[in-house]
Amino acid sequence: MRMARRSFLSALGIAAVPGAAGGAPPAVRPSAPRTGGPAADALARLLPRHHRQVEFRALPGGDGADAFRVGGRTGLITVEGTTPAVQLAGFHHYLRHTAHAHVSWAGEQTDLPARLPAPAAPYARTANVPHRFALNDTGEGYTAPYADWAWWERTIDVLALHGVNEVLVCLGSDTVHRRVFEEFGHTAQELREWVPGPAHQPWWLLQNLSGFGGPVSQQLLDARAALARRVVDRLRELGMSPVLPGWSGAVPDGFADRNPGAVVIPQGRWLGFDRPDWLDPRTGLFARVAAAFYRVQGELLGEAALYRTDLLHEGGRPGGVPVGEAARAVQEALLTARPDAVWAVLGWQSNPARELLDAVDRDRMLVLDGLSDRRPAVVDRETDWAGTPYAFGSIWNFGGHTTLGANTPDWARLYHAWLAKEGSALRGIALMPEASHNNPAALALFTDLPWSEAAPDLASWFSGWSVQRYGAPDPHAAAAWDVLRRTAYGTTREDGWSEAHEGLYGARPALTAASAAAWSPRAPRYDVREFDRALTGLLAVAPKLRRSSAYRCDLLDVARQALSNRSRVLLPALRAAHAAGDRERFDRLARVWMRHMELLEALVATDGRHLLGRWAADARRWGADRAEADRLEYDAVSLLTVWGPRRAADEGRLHDYANREWSGLVGGLYALRWRTLFEELSAALAEDRGPAPVDWFALEDAWARRRHDLPAEPAGDTWRAAVRVREELARDTCQTSLTASVDGRVLGPDRPVVLTARFEDLNGFTPARDVSFSLAPPRGVTAEPLPAGPGRASWRLTAAGPAASPAPLLVPVARCTVGGAPGSVTAAVRVMTAGGVGAPHRTVSSNGAVFAQVGDRFAVEGGGRDMWGATEEFGAVVHPGGLPGRARATVRVLHQDPTGAWARAGLVVRDDLAAPGSPGFLSLALTPANGVVLSWDSDGDGRLDSRRLLAGYAAPVHLRLTRDGRRCTGECSADGRVWETVAAVTLPAAAPVQDVGIFMSAVGGGSGARGVAGFSGFSVT
Repeated sequence: MRMARRSFLSALGIAAVPGAAGGAPPAVRPSAPRTGGPAADALARLLPRHHRQVEFRALPGGDGADAFRVGGRTGLITVEGTTPAVQLAGFHHYLRHTAHAHVSWAGEQTDLPARLPAPAAPYARTANVPHRFALNDTGEGYTAPYADWAWWERTIDVLALHGVNEVLVCLGSDTVHRRVFEEFGHTAQELREWVPGPAHQPWWLLQNLSGFGGPVSQQLLDARAALARRVVDRLRELGMSPVLPGWSGAVPDGFADRNPGAVVIPQGRWLGFDRPDWLDPRTGLFARVAAAFYRVQGELLGEAALYRTDLLHEGGRPGGVPVGEAARAVQEALLTARPDAVWAVLGWQSNPARELLDAVDRDRMLVLDGLSDRRPAVVDRETDWAGTPYAFGSIWNFGGHTTLGANTPDWARLYHAWLAKEGSALRGIALMPEASHNNPAALALFTDLPWSEAAPDLASWFSGWSVQRYGAPDPHAAAAWDVLRRTAYGTTREDGWSEAHEGLYGARPALTAASAAAWSPRAPRYDVREFDRALTGLLAVAPKLRRSSAYRCDLLDVARQALSNRSRVLLPALRAAHAAGDRERFDRLARVWMRHMELLEALVATDGRHLLGRWAADARRWGADRAEADRLEYDAVSLLTVWGPRRAADEGRLHDYANREWSGLVGGLYALRWRTLFEELSAALAEDRGPAPVDWFALEDAWARRRHDLPAEPAGDTWRAAVRVREELARDTCQTSLTASVDGRVLGPDRPVVLTARFEDLNGFTPARDVSFSLAPPRGVTAEPLPAGPGRASWRLTAAGPAASPAPLLVPVARCTVGGAPGSVTAAVRVMTAGGVGAPHRTVSSNGAVFAQVGDRFAVEGGGRDMWGATEEFGAVVHPGGLPGRARATVRVLHQDPTGAWARAGLVVRDDLAAPGSPGFLSLALTPANGVVLSWDSDGDGRLDSRRLLAGYAAPVHLRLTRDGRRCTGECSADGRVWETVAAVTLPAAAPVQDVGIFMSAVGGGSGARGVAGFSGFSVT
């Protein structure tokens, strides 16, 4: 017999919250006042010298909303709250706003007087939403996959202090799955091989992968299960709700073989990983597995109010299963096992689909919106999700990047407005950085939203934060945080991002690198020069306020970010010097780059949060023996570097997704990679050849598999290291930028163009002086200086005679003085000399291309949104019918403008290159950021739909395409002697004789970018 809802909840020792749509969390609400209890125990851990001066009391729930009241006198503070966690939130509010102190997960300031000061007047706060959710599905992997109880205990205390009442706990899920699927025919050994290592388990629970980083041992499973039980018990003790994983159908390999009649749908791949199969939720077998899952989970971890799972996460395949029917079955299985549960889904990409929402009980759903502060198009979630309750969410950090900042203006502008709108379905916040324990200001501001009656005034909030953070008012601290408010914390979703840009020291080396992770911002999101002023301000803070871990944390973060930002200034200068063939300048800039990396390594080594050695040591401690310790260390270190096997790292572009500026990474792998690139590029310039390719994955994976005996404790002084950073940057003449543009990319005797150079001083510490410009035009081009404004120079370029090359290099130079030292910066730009091409070639274009030829050299200038699928915008010099059934085409790509990461320049074949949609389509091309890529039409419909790439190559590069019937083999070479195969593929619809040509496409998306590609030695044999 089913209990009534209130009776059922009472039997569990929790109380229902009236009127909370979407299912409010269970909360321990003592019926009589208490002065001790869980809140007092937590405060004893946090403030051992002052905790006896605080009296905690229970506050009746009233209308069901959480609330706290704070009062008292000097030396005796009284805090009333509806749960122990809310009592802690009330005390933390007092601590911040009265005592000028605070506790966070990244530094704290608790230098309090002997007797706690009394509040000026009693005050009270009531939460404006029932759901205050924290942590991301990926959080355990990216934050602390091998954390111990001390880490979890502290994390729970900090979240309680910030008013959080729902915490995602994925720990122990590995044991739940092992026990469940043993009941369905799998052996313990099979299941321990199916379960990934702890660092990669989040993506296994998201149904993206299995096995990587494993196998896991029974000892490890048992230890994690015991820790999980402690975590959920502590959450419940504080009146917080553990949010546990739900189950939506992922099954181990071979499940159908062991369970006759099972209907499983293969899920294909996720970024290079093979996904687990999916069991059709409409079947009776699904219901039996789900029942076993919730039973075993309940035995191990108890029950929860919210269960977190998605249906077909990030591209899962429904096959022939209607998504709505599958969702209804998933929810029914959950509610059968947990009648009062709420299903929490992630609002991400197109999830949750309207088809899903229309099929389920939406009142028993909660959408955790990961796009609230990321997508400008998100304006009406009530319409998007048909009135489904949702939480306003932020993912300010992806992969654990050590970036500083958040879109706080969006929080201030949107949250209260959405809450107050008529018919609002907003029922909570969702604090979901992919890795936590960073950005303490963002943590404090975001978790303030549910406890505030109106939108925060950000200038006032950050001014107050500087006092709370360091313990007393200080003009320099206030000025520094005002700079941070306007820069790193002043970005908005209008540019489509929710996280700050990364530095490039952690990027896989390439002169065209624009981000370290493939899906990160490719340009600075704020004024990096203005940001420097924050470092100047923090270094000037009064000495008595510099003693706290909060100050040291902030000083390191700001110094690190200022230094990291310089990578985005230096790399274009390195690229320009290399393009100009100026080896001396290139080598000098490379030395500056490596010196900056040494400074960065020394800085981050002073803080325990930035140590790869600690990360690796934490993993090793969980190993039962040396072999398991080695395996677990690789699990942890690989996540930060290659992420997965080669297919995932390269084709899936997951390498460096979790890059971070940590000691051991900066001075280890990152320095090794950049030194390798710079040495090879310098040698190639000296020898007038293309740079030899580097197998970056092989280098990275070998490094990740080493035994990393790195320091697990910090060394050095953060203050002194930050001073050195500022001093170095203040006198650095390389913190300048020179960009060059032309009003036309094609130059002829009757087609002059104007070249404009723009100088920008990006040194926020010492201004540049005495700026002057010069231009060195190539033979056959004259340059007439034109009037220009400050920081600019312009020249009218005219072709004076026959061109020596179809794409001449023009190199403007700006010279300046910084800190008394002279410096210079270059900006190379190519302008194509017009002229067309000669017989037997013809041209085709769908990207507005212009063509030129001088002897055996060709240049193509053009645009193009993309060259993939239904979009094929390119310009080509074609040899019609030049590729019979057995033939070989060769070309050397001399130059390629970096108009986009996937811009293409190389060889192209098709039955008829002049006919869009013609079959037999294939291209072998160089790209600015992804090496050489072979793209082909695998199903004969005339569209490029498959690709293989070979990373590490850059211009100049030789390309060779060999055809043997319908079999085509693409190869590339740095020197034309040693060749490497990209791929060998079959063109199912290729004609006996095809067109072949050299081509380019800007692949600029909608940017309108146009570029030049240069070629030589185009031949077919």
